Amino acid sequence: MPKITFVQPDGLENVVDAEADVSVMRAAVASGVPGIVAECGGSAMCATCHVYVDAGNLDGLPELGDVEDEMLDCTAAERLDCSRLSCQLPATRDLTVRIPPTQV
Repeated sequence: MPKITFVQPDGLENVVDAEADVSVMRAAVASGVPGIVAECGGSAMCATCHVYVDAGNLDGLPELGDVEDEMLDCTAAERLDCSRLSCQLPATRDLTVRIPPTQV
């Protein structure tokens, strides 16, 4: 079972055991992780599940698709090179992501 570590803006960590192949967003919502709003329910239409993926975790993630790329231009917090929508990331391995200071 993959472990997803969500690092809050204040440094507090929430570690979640995720069922394999559910999205990182769904694992966060199911575990009540603060900061993942997920207004659209995982259809890459709202950018309220924006996360910053730790540099050591970027290799092996699915490629950034056109829709996700476009939605990342609409995030409330600054878009960085490591920005992803957590609804587009399958929980296939241990992963650390940072939650931005705002989602809306």
